[in-house]
Amino acid sequence: MKVRHRARIVALQALYEIDCTSHAPAVVVEQRLAAAQLPEAGRDFARELVLGVWKNRERLDALIARYAPEWPVDQIAVIDRNILRIAIYEILMHHDTPTKVAINEAVELAKLFGSDSSSRFVNGVLGSLVAKEPMTRA
Repeated sequence: MKVRHRARIVALQALYEIDCTSHAPAVVVEQRLAAAQLPEAGRDFARELVLGVWKNRERLDALIARYAPEWPVDQIAVIDRNILRIAIYEILMHHDTPTKVAINEAVELAKLFGSDSSSRFVNGVLGSLVAKEPMTRA
């Protein structure tokens, strides 16, 4: 399994915990990283995802609401919501991840951790975002 894929899994696990509890993001990510076998580059990437997503979650959630209007963000499954947050963060704010890679990784995470319909939902929301959102990186 590639390093960045493993880092995304760690980031998703950390974001899931943070989203379900009041635990501090920096503490959670370090605890998850302590249990993970990642090289330093992977550790840095996981940290950037968790802290970047959490810092920008209001903007990310507004985009999710725009491209999944039939689902209030707080009613989307926690795992799906955080997969979408990670992917949208990578697409719009992370300068090293190609859009297709971010979408493919999100769909794979949804297949691994989500429900039977998660991968289709995630792919649909991200496809709508890419088709309609200006792809200027913030």
